[in-house]
Amino acid sequence: MPQDAPPLNPYKGNRGLTRAWYALKNSINGFRDAWREESAFRQELTLAAILVPCSIVLPVSAVEHVLLVGSVLLVLIVELLNSSVEAAIDRISLDLHELSKRAKDFGSAAVTVALFLCLLTWILLAGPVVLHWFS
Repeated sequence: MPQDAPPLNPYKGNRGLTRAWYALKNSINGFRDAWREESAFRQELTLAAILVPCSIVLPVSAVEHVLLVGSVLLVLIVELLNSSVEAAIDRISLDLHELSKRAKDFGSAAVTVALFLCLLTWILLAGPVVLHWFS
């Protein structure tokens, strides 16, 4: 091992496919826990289950299709990150503290920005198509 290489983390023993397998199991646990514990995640995943198939039937370009689906997935990603921040804060202490409140508020604001971006993307890309269908 080179002299300036950082020491290996003793808690990370798995490598290669074994590491990938355990990472997949942890991800599945994360999705399961988010579904069980976070009502906002359930609502957003339900919305994704509606919007993603809807985007398939829209006559839009491949790039627009990626933007529509990507904006929905971004909401789920940000919600999962927000939930992880909230869980970490709650793990440290359930006491009310200004820094804990700020961290949770920042996470909530990030979800709001992602939701607004999703809404704007759908209005701009899917809105004209839907309006054309009903005109």
